[in-house]
Amino acid sequence: MTTALVRAACPHDCPDTCAMLVTVENGRAIKVHGDPDHPTTHGALCTKVSRYPERTYHPERVLRPLKRVGAKGSGRFVPVGWDEALDDIAARLAAIAGPDGANAEAIVPYSYAGTMGLVQGESMAARFFHKLGASLLDRTICSSAGGEALAATYGAKVGMHVEHYAESRLIVIWGSNSITSNLHFWTYALQARRAGAKLICIDPRRTDTAEKCHEHLAVLPGSDGALALGVMHQLIANDWLDHDYIDRHVDGWPQLSERALQWPPERVAAVCGIAAEQVRSLARDYGTIRPAAIRLNYGMQRVRGGGNATRLIALLPALVGAWRHRAGGLLLSASGWFAPARDDAALQRRDLLAGRRPRTINMSTIGGDLLRDSGAARADGTPFGPKIEALVVYNSNPVAVAPDSTRVARGFAREDLFTVVLEHFLTDTADHADYVLPATTQLEHLDVHTSYGHTYALINEAAIAPLGEAKPNTQIFRELAAKMGFDEPCFRDDDEALARAAFRPAAAGGVDFDDLRANGWVKLKVADAPFADGGFPTANGKCRVDVPGLGVPDHVANYESATSTPELAKRFPLAMISPPARNFLNSSFVNVTSLRAIEGEPVLEISARDAAARGIADGQRVRIFNDRGSIVCKAVVGERARQGVVNGLGVWWKKLAADGKNGNELTHQRLTDIGRAPSFYDCLVEVEAAAVPTAA
Repeated sequence: MTTALVRAACPHDCPDTCAMLVTVENGRAIKVHGDPDHPTTHGALCTKVSRYPERTYHPERVLRPLKRVGAKGSGRFVPVGWDEALDDIAARLAAIAGPDGANAEAIVPYSYAGTMGLVQGESMAARFFHKLGASLLDRTICSSAGGEALAATYGAKVGMHVEHYAESRLIVIWGSNSITSNLHFWTYALQARRAGAKLICIDPRRTDTAEKCHEHLAVLPGSDGALALGVMHQLIANDWLDHDYIDRHVDGWPQLSERALQWPPERVAAVCGIAAEQVRSLARDYGTIRPAAIRLNYGMQRVRGGGNATRLIALLPALVGAWRHRAGGLLLSASGWFAPARDDAALQRRDLLAGRRPRTINMSTIGGDLLRDSGAARADGTPFGPKIEALVVYNSNPVAVAPDSTRVARGFAREDLFTVVLEHFLTDTADHADYVLPATTQLEHLDVHTSYGHTYALINEAAIAPLGEAKPNTQIFRELAAKMGFDEPCFRDDDEALARAAFRPAAAGGVDFDDLRANGWVKLKVADAPFADGGFPTANGKCRVDVPGLGVPDHVANYESATSTPELAKRFPLAMISPPARNFLNSSFVNVTSLRAIEGEPVLEISARDAAARGIADGQRVRIFNDRGSIVCKAVVGERARQGVVNGLGVWWKKLAADGKNGNELTHQRLTDIGRAPSFYDCLVEVEAAAVPTAA
């Protein structure tokens, strides 16, 4: 028996980006565990990823190219050879693009973070679509509202080192269920708590994390900006400000101060649905406990005003001088620290566009866009361009995860839409494909990774040979490029060449690939307290309040609320949020039997008072509905949901839910104030007991 231990990295959309070790016996991966030597992973993986071999060796893995023979959505396919599949795909794409490529924009790539790897994500795929002249994709579905707002404030998506939260005396966990979605941050928060720190959670839902904090502020969805302004009001009223830091390192404080003074605790309490004393208490703690740190996460920015709310929260550490301490400040994303180290131009080769400027399709509005004809106008009145005639989907499952799912499914069901999906399984999206091409999992290919939760670059080595006829994304696009006649040398770069191109040389502030391969990870050179004396990556080095084109941040009410749409709220009085189920990651892992068994079935959490008003008992099947659609699932009555808010845990594959639907039947495609992102948690619904089918 031969045994090997292979260095790997978790590929999933999580800030932890764990370093892993894969145990391989006789060519088969038998165990995946966290690398104990990696500082932020420290040997621990989440339940999901620790079962990664179960996913890789799943009996339902797609291991041969498949061609559709049934109706779209039926999931009926027959196996075909790679050459047959690629020849047909290349011919279909070439025909759509036209002999001179004039109609290439009718072809749309659709991808996101099924893998966060720089190689298997947007490297050879980006080169392929740039050469083709296909539409560009605005990848907004998760974090662009908060990310662009953070960059507007700080100059880049930068923040604290996650390790230093262990030394904080106050930690405000804002819009994050860290135990589920940021496990390794939570270990540092626990260290701080054991050392006497106070932990406060701000979240509409009483999550596992909220239960383990000293205080929980169950604000209404979309009210976070108002709460931040209320904290500022109290900082001013009680003079809990660091005037020296503000004077030297904040640009635009007088305008923000004037706005904050319009938000006394009583006004904030009415908007947030909490007590005024909770606003005062939060501000008192934040203004007087040092060092104070905020762990902001992306849950709170999935509403109409998510960008403005992020800007307001991101300004708080500068007002109290929290950045002076390495254990003070804020972390939403660390990905901006990697920007100088990455070489996206070399990896993605935008020069292959050769001067063309294709239109951009927003992935969050794909449902509506698939149903638009050539010459139609977008929602903002601008020309849409040619009708979408082909989609190539990789690293994503839009039929399950995109908002306003009914329209998404209608679009994917178009018989005149040619769809290719690179996948591991027959997902809801793959069921609508004309061709499904078998892709490798993380254990079967080479990749390199950055992180948005820490400052370590990592390598993922292939631990096992690809199963069946599966191929890496890169190889699929290489072979497809050859079939299309793309003869530039860059289409012959192998995966190691791509991995080496992903980073600038170490001498230029990048990452040395040989060091990465030898050690498994490389830490970026980022100061312990990066903004102790200002130096934000803005034009003048200051934290920005009044940003050109955005103005001074303010609370922006939800699209759907009792205030914004009172008549709609009378019909649909409950706000619905749809946070991830603990054992799923977006739509990944939903088909892993052991994890789905833990989750059981789709559920809706509802407060006892809201349930009683509707005659709903715990465990009863309920119908959740609005004008966009309806779903049926099991009610869980208890303290997880605050009054006026219901929590639909997702994202289930539709085909694995009893009614063939998931919560995105209810969400809409209206976008956030900043970042053009979806407002998943800006959604009004009503709930009623589901009708029980009668016996035939």
